[in-house]
Amino acid sequence: MDKPRVLVTFDSMKYPNSGLFYFGKSLGNALIEQNNDKFDLTYYTHRRAPYRFDDKTKLINLSKLHKLIFPQYNQFDIVHFTDQYCRLKPNKVRAKRILTVHDMNPVHEQLRSPRKMKKYLDRLGGYIDLCDKVVAISRFVAGDILKYFPQAENKITVIYNGADKLKVNPGHQPAYLPRKKFLFTIGHVSAKKNFHVLPALLEGNDYQLIIAGIITPYQQKIFEEEVKYNCSGRVVIAGAISDEDRAWYYQNCEAFVFPSLAEGFGLPVIEAMNFGKPVFLSTYTSLPEIGGDKAYYFDSFEGGHMQQVFSKGMEDFKKRDRTNEMISYAERFNWNNTALEYLSVYNECLG
Repeated sequence: MDKPRVLVTFDSMKYPNSGLFYFGKSLGNALIEQNNDKFDLTYYTHRRAPYRFDDKTKLINLSKLHKLIFPQYNQFDIVHFTDQYCRLKPNKVRAKRILTVHDMNPVHEQLRSPRKMKKYLDRLGGYIDLCDKVVAISRFVAGDILKYFPQAENKITVIYNGADKLKVNPGHQPAYLPRKKFLFTIGHVSAKKNFHVLPALLEGNDYQLIIAGIITPYQQKIFEEEVKYNCSGRVVIAGAISDEDRAWYYQNCEAFVFPSLAEGFGLPVIEAMNFGKPVFLSTYTSLPEIGGDKAYYFDSFEGGHMQQVFSKGMEDFKKRDRTNEMISYAERFNWNNTALEYLSVYNECLG
């Protein structure tokens, strides 16, 4: 008997320092590992992606011509669109369709005009209507979907992302080696990440703050806050970093700080907990769901309040020696479990 044929789209992996790159790489490998030869897997990828699954499975390259016609439109039993951007459009395939939605951040950021917001919602709603199953990566995202697209109620499932257990190679040193004890954060250096509130945590101490991520003009706002809180020279924006550097910063930081305003999941939170680190978060979008009662939360971004939360949180973390508690919690989020849940959805889709 022929195995069901499944096409999984990983065409958002062109840029290595992005959340969708790490999601695609980790989920793609875990699906291969957990499949046990049950499905005939093919991945839809970008030909310039820096990672292409080491020939472990069949690949189809994204093409601009696929906007008009996808030659393999009827060769699969299931097509899984692993993010909501859908460069291969759901209406271009004849198969059972599954869509993973990572976030609906634009409705929280409120940066688009009413016309552009309507266009965004109409497009996403059209994709959801065309798909047989919809996966949200957190309960928060599922709530957003149902608020705007209640017709998705009977086809939505929540599957949490996994988190890779990063390892530091013996003797490795990052491109920028901190001179002092430091706080760490990572993400696209943009207003959504809200990193400019973090220099307040450096007032009255000798910490450095290391920010890793693709740099934008927003960095100037961070440097202005550095001057305001008298910590000039102690904020380092390291730019995009290697996986080895990322692991080193997680392992050696005093705490991970993540005041983001809009997250569908917040993978760095679990990555930091895997190293047993205290984690300080905003209360926005999915972060309280992912951090749970293991994280400490900024209820506002007023400098004095943030300093108080940080000081009390660090004292509590050390007093209760919560390192192993963080590691145990983070271990719940692993890619093998995530892959098994997706494979179960494939089975459900086939009925």
